[in-house]
Amino acid sequence: MSYVVESGKALPLGASLSGGGVNFSLFSRHAEAVSLLLFENARENSPVAEIPLDNIKNKTGDLWHCQVQNLREGACYLYRVSGPYLPEKGLRFNSNKALLDPYARAVSGLNEWNAASSLGYDPASCDSDLSFSRVDDAAVKPRGVIVKNDFDWQGDNPLNYPLRFSVLYETHVKGLTAHPASGVEHQGTYLGIVEKIPFFKELGVTSLEFLPLQEFNENEFPRRSPKTGKMLANYWGYSTAAFFAPKAAYAFDKTPGGAVNEFKYMVRELHKAGLEVILDIVFNHTAEGNEQGPTLSFRGLDNTIYYMLNSNQRYYQNYSGCGNTLNCNHPVVRSFIIDCLHYWVMEMHVDGFRFDLGSILGRDQNGHLMENPPTLELIAEDPVLRHTKIIAEAWDAGGAYQVGWFPGGRWAEWNDHYRDDIRLYWRMDPNQAQHLATRLSGSSDLYLRDGRKPFHSINFITSHDGFTMRDLVSYNEKHNEDNGEEGRDGSNNNCSNNNGEEGPSKNAGIEAARIKLQKNFIATMMVSLGTPMLLGGDEFGRTQGGNNNAYCQDNEISWYDWSLLDANRGLFRFTKEMIAFRLRHHGFMRPEFYTGRDGSYNAIPDITWFNAKGETPIWEKTGYCIALRMDGSKADIMADKDDNDFFIMFNAGPGSVHFSICDPLAGKRWVRAVDTAMQSPQDILVPGTEKDLDSRHYTVQGRSMVILISRTVRE
Repeated sequence: MSYVVESGKALPLGASLSGGGVNFSLFSRHAEAVSLLLFENARENSPVAEIPLDNIKNKTGDLWHCQVQNLREGACYLYRVSGPYLPEKGLRFNSNKALLDPYARAVSGLNEWNAASSLGYDPASCDSDLSFSRVDDAAVKPRGVIVKNDFDWQGDNPLNYPLRFSVLYETHVKGLTAHPASGVEHQGTYLGIVEKIPFFKELGVTSLEFLPLQEFNENEFPRRSPKTGKMLANYWGYSTAAFFAPKAAYAFDKTPGGAVNEFKYMVRELHKAGLEVILDIVFNHTAEGNEQGPTLSFRGLDNTIYYMLNSNQRYYQNYSGCGNTLNCNHPVVRSFIIDCLHYWVMEMHVDGFRFDLGSILGRDQNGHLMENPPTLELIAEDPVLRHTKIIAEAWDAGGAYQVGWFPGGRWAEWNDHYRDDIRLYWRMDPNQAQHLATRLSGSSDLYLRDGRKPFHSINFITSHDGFTMRDLVSYNEKHNEDNGEEGRDGSNNNCSNNNGEEGPSKNAGIEAARIKLQKNFIATMMVSLGTPMLLGGDEFGRTQGGNNNAYCQDNEISWYDWSLLDANRGLFRFTKEMIAFRLRHHGFMRPEFYTGRDGSYNAIPDITWFNAKGETPIWEKTGYCIALRMDGSKADIMADKDDNDFFIMFNAGPGSVHFSICDPLAGKRWVRAVDTAMQSPQDILVPGTEKDLDSRHYTVQGRSMVILISRTVRE
């Protein structure tokens, strides 16, 4: 087949339908020659055309480009790039290895790809990666798909809720509905997410935070489960192969490029239901691995620009723990990152991003942490992203730890201090009440000093990385044997407590203790200043059988078993009512830190702390019991809204404790809204059914918490 080829335009990068054909543009600074490979379909076959690009009429600066007339959506393409192969100098061009466009909007064939066919070197050679492979892999390489941007958004735009009014729900696209008990027609897909919208609406969360859904190779791991003998999978997806392309395997529509419109449909329908979409995105490394890894894209385009290399440029810096590290503060890579974020916001309508191992985005090309990293500052100040949520995992695998210090201005952070301190308090570790108080108050020790606000702390007890909440109260040790790494993987510092028996138990007392602790975690998170994040499935007791690193378990270990929703209906009710409780009360979403001083016409402090006797606590001697009174007047200065007053009592100790309760304000009375020691539905009472107190004392049962709310006498 012959094609009419014109010079084309340098921008935009990628493949875009334009002027009766497709404009292609690719960056490579050190390439000596570039050819465009065209395929008639997504199946395994040889290219139907190989179009060499002239280095004068098809090149502008470092951008190689052309316009191919009469080419339409659904066509597939790759590149062949020639240049020096000098691994000791960081140059790994190999024209025998076809290359995937980093800007490809859709990709086909990634899960079927055998990465061994794309090694740039001869694995049989004694010179290892210094050798040169002459095996052409174009016929079997994953390829980019031309897609048409013609989706009917029906007026949709990102919702962009203020962070402080958000309740995040971290989940996995496939795992949410892959289980046979999910009750959906389109299991494990974007459409399956849409089918679960009524559930999310009932639960009351505002924002879904998805684990990586940019294209990755599920089948890149060579290991088998020692228990079942089945191949293990890259389930979590933290190994991105194509940053602009939604994962095709998560789409019910299996036509090439079908995932793009299906993803857009999911976003549109979630937005109609008032639910935001936040993507976990992995700019710290790519799927190409170290010098022994395959040549898929960046390595063959310009290895020295895209990656951080050692002084011996044959080898890669590895701050990601995954073999390579993207050179994020190189201007070219910085532009790539911004282009990618713009695409997901402007074309795919997402509301935010969580940046995996975000500290890497603050390292220079030598791996040193920068004081004012231009990439992080650019993301924070970019006008397109001005209202987009940006959340950092403020550490990396190279030793950087920047929680409370993450540079770049307006970044929110996953707060692992919150996670650990709340776990330790409810585990009955000694002298934890003062740390509980700090985390409840928005972690001012971390965020006040640089002008950030309480809502910049993403408060979580559990996340995909670690125990589920059910496992947190059911296991003392991790149980990762199914991962095939002989238990070496996963954290050993879980701050967990099995409550008397490792794993599942038929003991009614142990089961009651576990349910109560899960309610404590949920309630604590919902009354803390900061932005709460719930791990998907924790609301109904999802378990991974003690596996705290289920990254490779694409099976019932990780999938949500929806039969647990009926089995743990009381826990689900408590969770949804606590979310509603938080969102009704602006006092827990206040935009400023507590001061401990009088800030209202009531002439009382905005927060006051007590010990169980009603006295000012001596923090080092407080033990397991602490209480607080929160003044609700002018709780939300920005919205000029008052709230109720609250008196909250915490008892992490094993025995019951009689708490003295401070007097309510004149004309007010205290009523009980929450007592985690009670059975459902008395554990949390809906508005108008709260119970009056008959004394100025309240007995808080061991390892439980109680929330009192003020009402006017006439209410």
